[in-house]
Amino acid sequence: MKILVLNCGSSSLKYQLINMETEEVMASGKYERIGESEAFITHKVNGQKIEIKNPAYNHSEAIDFTLKQLTNPDYKVIDSLDEINAIGHRLVHGGEKISESVVIDDNVVNVLKEYTDLAPLHNPACILGIEACMEVMPGKTMVGVFDTAFHQTMPKDKFVYPIPYEYYKKYGVRKYGFHGTSHMFVSQRLAEIENKPIEDMKIVTCHLGQGSSICAIQGGKSIDTSMGLTPLGGLPMVTRSGDLDPSVITYIMKKEDLVPSQMEDILNKKSGLSGMSDLEPDFRVIENKSNENDESAKLAVENFNYSIASYIAKYAVAMNGIDYIVFTGGIGENQINIRKGICEKVAFMGVNLDVDANNMRGEEKVISKPDSKIKVYVIPTNEELMIAKETLRLVK
Repeated sequence: MKILVLNCGSSSLKYQLINMETEEVMASGKYERIGESEAFITHKVNGQKIEIKNPAYNHSEAIDFTLKQLTNPDYKVIDSLDEINAIGHRLVHGGEKISESVVIDDNVVNVLKEYTDLAPLHNPACILGIEACMEVMPGKTMVGVFDTAFHQTMPKDKFVYPIPYEYYKKYGVRKYGFHGTSHMFVSQRLAEIENKPIEDMKIVTCHLGQGSSICAIQGGKSIDTSMGLTPLGGLPMVTRSGDLDPSVITYIMKKEDLVPSQMEDILNKKSGLSGMSDLEPDFRVIENKSNENDESAKLAVENFNYSIASYIAKYAVAMNGIDYIVFTGGIGENQINIRKGICEKVAFMGVNLDVDANNMRGEEKVISKPDSKIKVYVIPTNEELMIAKETLRLVK
């Protein structure tokens, strides 16, 4: 069975075609700058990387052109689109109404629309992707895998905020959590590597990238996570503030005479490590400047590491101990000094980092010493494969 996995952004489209019999990625790529005449696709197949400039003014045009690459005689991987058995979509916010992966129908689209206010950068793009597939490949079975679904196992005392309860009842204001597909994948992969039942494991997964979140996974289920009502909460990220004293927001709004949309823009796009360091929103640049003793960059990186270590310690309380810590995501998989700095801060819990083992990027590897009380791993995430697996399960 062949599954096409799509991850739609507001102006981008990431895709993979996966043969589920072997879990081989037959082709993958990314369409960028959708909506512009300068749109282009980077298509990867058979070890080749093919970049094609092709105007795509909407997601339908982008998906249509992407599908043509899969059957392009020069580097085709399938003879006909009929060979694609189903489409798996990465979806973001399903609120409390969707607690697991689902076959997409009108109800799913309506739920995405309902929660657009809580994921304004993501849900509209997800809807565009679904509608585009309906237009380009009518009748093809589609499955939605939600970032929020994995966290629907959180107990109520972990997700209700200490504000008037009526706001939860009226508007669904609560912690939802995100990156669920990644947290689910790496925790399941860890159980496979360790050859242990996931039901017996206490795991903290650290998905660190442009957006970052931590998750406490006990018995294979999410019991707490750092992101909240929206992907803005939790850790400081590259451009997102993470958690703040709420009065910071109202104070700045009054001083600067800002409306909510302006404040949201500041918190989502101009804050975090980039805002603290006054550097471009690229973690590699910020970390490099930190290593060059740039004081503001050092402050930003230290704040990032401290926040992550604090969440790890917090989740030891949530699970009454930790057996494993897993680093994943672009930063978690590749930034050696970040992993080292975090592990040093939780050494009091029995984490003993193997500095030599940690000196690598992007490998699936144990990076703690044999005598470490908590075993530390790097496991590259594979959200696309997780989405494909969930799609296959539901299609079957």
